[in-house]
Amino acid sequence: MKFLVSNDDGVNAKGIKILAEMLKELGEVVVFAPNRDRSGASNSLTLDRPIRVEKVSDEVFSVYGTPTDCVHLALTGVLDQEPDMVISGINNAANLGDDVLYSGTVAAAIEGRYLGLPAIAVSIVLDSVKENRRPRDFHTVTHFLKKIIQHVIMHPLPKDTILNVNVPNLPIEEIKGLKITRLGYRHKAENAIPIRDPRGFKMYWIGPAGPEADAGDGTDFHAVKNGYVSISPMQTDMTKHDFIDDLATWAKTI
Repeated sequence: MKFLVSNDDGVNAKGIKILAEMLKELGEVVVFAPNRDRSGASNSLTLDRPIRVEKVSDEVFSVYGTPTDCVHLALTGVLDQEPDMVISGINNAANLGDDVLYSGTVAAAIEGRYLGLPAIAVSIVLDSVKENRRPRDFHTVTHFLKKIIQHVIMHPLPKDTILNVNVPNLPIEEIKGLKITRLGYRHKAENAIPIRDPRGFKMYWIGPAGPEADAGDGTDFHAVKNGYVSISPMQTDMTKHDFIDDLATWAKTI
């Protein structure tokens, strides 16, 4: 197996380095990751300028672009040999529920799937109260991710599907198991935070994500809160197929 690894935290993030080392136990690894933190970049492609790709080592490339740029460039001509699978992460915090709409980590996996490869996004979930006190246990993440990848190799995913994996920041022995989940969702985001720059101009910080709205049994929120690894299958086909007939009837009245 040859793995293409990306993320949105940047090429120097601890999570991506630990992920790449684990994947070397399963095959060859090449890293294409942003040169800086691009969290929240979602599925954006850079179309208004060329993109610099710097070779850090034989297996690591720093890309002056978004996570989607990284995977797109790697798979559309920069690499001489196409990899077998795309793994994105280990993200430095959770990608639960509608976080996936903004996540560059998930976007990198989606781009891999769009370009024909099986893909997995993986994140570590911090306890919001203790997140600045407990070190991130990335090795718990790689322990379970390795098992998931090995299963996917033997049992390929459907061609329109990626896996979004979230692992609680707990020691391995405290993880209760794996749960297959659906994405929950949050309440509306909190208001933007106004500030003034040194010249007195008004600026804004994006407000924090809203609290959980749909976080019951069966959701990714519920699984990780209760000590389980959450695996959510996501489809790249965003068509709402069950509404097509109703919409066609509605369109005839226009």
